[in-house]
Amino acid sequence: MNAVINAKGLYKSYGKKVALDHIDLQIPAGRIVGLIGPNGAGKTTLLKGILGLATVGGDLQVLDLNPFTDRVKLLEDVSFIADTAILPRWLKVSEALDYVEGVHPKFSREKAMGFLAKTQIQLNHKVKDLSKGMVTQLHLALIMAIDSKLLVLDEPTLGLDILYRKQFYEALLNDYYDAQKTILITTHQVEEIEGILTDLIFINNGKILLETPMDNVPEKFVELQVDLAQKDAALALKPIHTKTILGGFKMIFENVDAAQLKTLGRVSTPSVADLFVAKMQSTVQQ
Repeated sequence: MNAVINAKGLYKSYGKKVALDHIDLQIPAGRIVGLIGPNGAGKTTLLKGILGLATVGGDLQVLDLNPFTDRVKLLEDVSFIADTAILPRWLKVSEALDYVEGVHPKFSREKAMGFLAKTQIQLNHKVKDLSKGMVTQLHLALIMAIDSKLLVLDEPTLGLDILYRKQFYEALLNDYYDAQKTILITTHQVEEIEGILTDLIFINNGKILLETPMDNVPEKFVELQVDLAQKDAALALKPIHTKTILGGFKMIFENVDAAQLKTLGRVSTPSVADLFVAKMQSTVQQ
């Protein structure tokens, strides 16, 4: 297997709307990848292609399989958590466990029970008696108990409070992830996943704007805080983004020597959220 996901020249249009614009993408095994983009950027179309839910043009291989023609075989090793957890309202929690255990050979009831033990959910509860957040917790427990090679998470903690969102990502790292698994996450809560990502992908208007390991971000991007006296000198170095803050300005630079910037003010590594805004706005300005 060369890569868990290997895409070359992917394209997809809905009428005149270009959803994917001939993108190339490679995701190796054992990575946690954040796919970040605004609404309508192409994230959902890309995920549907990866999961075999929609055809896309170009060459796409997932776990060395064609995700559309080999979808049944692919789903033996791929799990998916969507932004909306939908389970039959009449179903008991125990029955949900029984069902998944019966249909999926890689489901671990023990792991599912471990995830549920951290919640208020009881085996005799019915889905209709659970809150929205508890339904999401149940859905996450069922999916994360499947030993998949690829886990796709599309806004996985939507509707959960901040405490359980933190617990979810801790469980993802401590109880689920290992070097043989690959996780692809899309979320608008970028700050919450920044600390667990190994790789970062920005997408907008169907194009990949940035694809890089997180380890490379400090080498490629620098955030500079300057006062008014140094503003013009900093602008001369062509930042990709500038914003006004109390007492000065913050600028983000790409491929500019950090040592040179240190003579102008305080330098640091930009957060993923700030870097995302910078790349989006710099693309609009081009």
